[in-house]
Amino acid sequence: MSLDISIYLADDRALQVALDGSLDTHTYGQLDEALNPLLAGTVRSMVLDLANLNYISSAGIRSIFKARKTMAARGGKVLVVNPQAQIQKVFDVVKAVPMNEIFASVAEADAYLDVMQRKVLKGDDD
Repeated sequence: MSLDISIYLADDRALQVALDGSLDTHTYGQLDEALNPLLAGTVRSMVLDLANLNYISSAGIRSIFKARKTMAARGGKVLVVNPQAQIQKVFDVVKAVPMNEIFASVAEADAYLDVMQRKVLKGDDD
């Protein structure tokens, strides 16, 4: 199976990534290669749309975990949206992505990011 990656850079701080296919031992390098230069920049939020991802292996989980770790180091977030049931099950089992960072839609994730941005701008730590 192959992996297609669509990346949309909303601005220099917000990134949307859609994955289509299989994120596994054979394809995780594609994701790492596509994200590394973007994550080295000023991106503070990444929405990872998994609606068309039909398989993920431990290598794929590590790739997502690595992106989360890079973003967290500078106060950023990686949010997962639209995971299919089998992908959600993998996330539930390995706990690679906290449940409060998995959303049913991009709109739901955008609303969460908006609230978080407002808190940061107000200096609210709640």
